[in-house]
Amino acid sequence: MKGLAILILSFAALAVGLLRGVCLPSDGSKPHSAAETSAVHSGGASDAASGEIPAPREHGEASVPPPPQESGAVAPKVTGETEQADIGRGNQPAPEKAKTDEPPALEPESVRSVTRVEPGHNDSNPVWSPMGELLAFERSIDEKREIIICRLDGSVVQRVYYRTPESETGGAMQMFLSGILDEASFNSGITWSPDGKSLVFMSNGGRGNYDLYLLPDLGKNTIIRLTENPERDGQPRWSPVANEVVFVSGRTGKADIYLLKLEPRAVIKLTQGEKSYLYPEWSPDGKKIALIYGSNDNHDVYLIEDVARPIATLRPITTWIYDDLRPTWSPDGSKIAFYSNYNAENDPKVWCIIVISLDNSNNMQADFLASRVVAVNVVPDIDQGPAWMPDSKKIVYVKNDAEAFNPIYIVDIEQKTNLLIKTDTKMNHDVACSRDGTLAYRAQVEQWDHIYIANLKK
Repeated sequence: MKGLAILILSFAALAVGLLRGVCLPSDGSKPHSAAETSAVHSGGASDAASGEIPAPREHGEASVPPPPQESGAVAPKVTGETEQADIGRGNQPAPEKAKTDEPPALEPESVRSVTRVEPGHNDSNPVWSPMGELLAFERSIDEKREIIICRLDGSVVQRVYYRTPESETGGAMQMFLSGILDEASFNSGITWSPDGKSLVFMSNGGRGNYDLYLLPDLGKNTIIRLTENPERDGQPRWSPVANEVVFVSGRTGKADIYLLKLEPRAVIKLTQGEKSYLYPEWSPDGKKIALIYGSNDNHDVYLIEDVARPIATLRPITTWIYDDLRPTWSPDGSKIAFYSNYNAENDPKVWCIIVISLDNSNNMQADFLASRVVAVNVVPDIDQGPAWMPDSKKIVYVKNDAEAFNPIYIVDIEQKTNLLIKTDTKMNHDVACSRDGTLAYRAQVEQWDHIYIANLKK
């Protein structure tokens, strides 16, 4: 994988020319060197398996927000290392250095691989079932990508590798992209039903276009096609409280958000605008949707406050010059975290995590947003987004530190203290937290990616 590997592998581009690229499977057969992976995780805009994420906006000589002036604003602090990259220089206050009386690192109770560590495949994007007893992830082998659902002991419940029956294509393989015969099936973009018995995913069926599919009964081989459109459908998210799936489609010539009602089957368009809407994320109560809106130059975080009135209640949360990506909700629904390439040096490859409380989400002033940075120099994970802990007070993330092989950190968003989690794994990515705080993530072993689980001390 080249470029920012995290970037839109689940749905790189939604329509031709939409994001200057298309979604193609990465070469799962090729191991990644540490140097390559370091470059992958460094951020910025580059191709991801023939597709490109929206590039961070060139800031030019745009002014940087002044240092936070409000009471209690604290620069993020890091423990477990001797230095931390600045949020910015010049007028921006430097982050406080680690205090000697703070614990040097957090030792997990256990860290282990989910499945057997062996070469020949790359695993990525772990997604916990709602109750946390199952884990689904994607496995790339050569040009193919399958979905594996397993128990925490590594035993496989089901493999999903869907190929469209020839009866649906007139008995002939469809041509995909400039005459390339796309024989390999690419399956990704996993989202669980609230009861953990079904899941929806994106697939090209090995025949061409990307659509949404339903695995209605876990453990059985029945697959139901949910969408069939000439343009790509992807980034599905199942409502936490209803039999509805929100997704992104390029069917109008650009990316918009749609609501798919499963029973009875109906599709409702939720957004309309001149630019692209991407990465919808349900609030825990199923009443709101966070998303991003913009172009390759700049994306802002938006909020649909009432799904029943999407156009009337759509409003921005950020409107500044920086690129804001992949919002996720705190488990209690009171806050939204997202990645931003805000930094005082205007380096579009340096990313941070910003947390906004819904109580203050109408304040879009640059200095206010800058004061809400909780972690700096992070590796943005566009497939997963910032990983919240169950208490809604902490976020787990990967630090962009090639010398330390991209270690995993946990930040207290109120105290803004960042603590190293000593997993002893390398080139970490794709962090996801279960409902009990167990971590699942991707790490590299002998240049191949595998899924690991870390149990933190309660």
